[in-house]
Amino acid sequence: MNAPRSKRTEINGWVVLDKPVGMTSTHAVTRLKRLFNAKKAGHAGTLDPLASGVLPVAFGEATKTVPFVQDGEKAYRFTIQWGAETDSDDADGQITAQSEVRPQTEAILAALPHFTGTILQLPPAFSAIKIAGERAYDIARDGEIPQLTPRPVTIHELVLVSLGRDEATFEARCGKGTYVRAIARDLGRVLGCYGHVTALRRTRVGPFSETDAVPLAQIEEAAAPEAMRRVEAGLEELPQVIVDRDSAARLRRGQSVLLRGRDAPGEGAAYASCGGVVVAIGAIERGELVPGRVFNLPF
Repeated sequence: MNAPRSKRTEINGWVVLDKPVGMTSTHAVTRLKRLFNAKKAGHAGTLDPLASGVLPVAFGEATKTVPFVQDGEKAYRFTIQWGAETDSDDADGQITAQSEVRPQTEAILAALPHFTGTILQLPPAFSAIKIAGERAYDIARDGEIPQLTPRPVTIHELVLVSLGRDEATFEARCGKGTYVRAIARDLGRVLGCYGHVTALRRTRVGPFSETDAVPLAQIEEAAAPEAMRRVEAGLEELPQVIVDRDSAARLRRGQSVLLRGRDAPGEGAAYASCGGVVVAIGAIERGELVPGRVFNLPF
């Protein structure tokens, strides 16, 4: 007779995983969920298997804060190999175009301003974007060309870090929806040499940086509890409003709370806490905090 399965535990908080190369984001979440025996978990921003770095994983009540982390600024360090373009825009794909041209530093630096600010970017064919309900990468794997359209993305900064004959390393700060693989593809085309990503590491997602990230092996070696961060860690980029228990109870019932005092934040998104525990996320409107999502955490 099989032993009964262990019951899942109510776990609330964030783990900032340093995802290794070769693992999908979904697999990483599954591993952590099993390690913590957690009921509910999800990640904030997919990383390709080829990529390593910051993968914030939310558990329980922290999953309500995922959109605020996903919408935050991202940072990447990546290497482009010159001389070949691939159908996936990275080293896992098939070569579709080649060139013997190699760009000089001056040409690269002159091209970078065209890739900063709000630009139109065509997503890679192998991407998770849905087309008529089907993922683009599924269409591409079936041998068809996904009919994607350019989308506006914001790249705050794109910096050349080092340059060799056949490759160059860059760092980028960008907004939601930006594909680094597309930057490599388009930069290679502008420089007339073609290019694809051979190494990619995410160094920041919203409030979480590379220094926060914990390797999977370290978490597996009985260090799991130390890796867990509080639920409100995902809200560090939002203004905080401290409320008393009466106001906290109102917010949890979905009722607005009038804010008093000179230190009350201006209008916009904010979160409320009571006794060091997050109570609600909402918007400040006309001096009131209007709750959007509430949390079921003990004070």
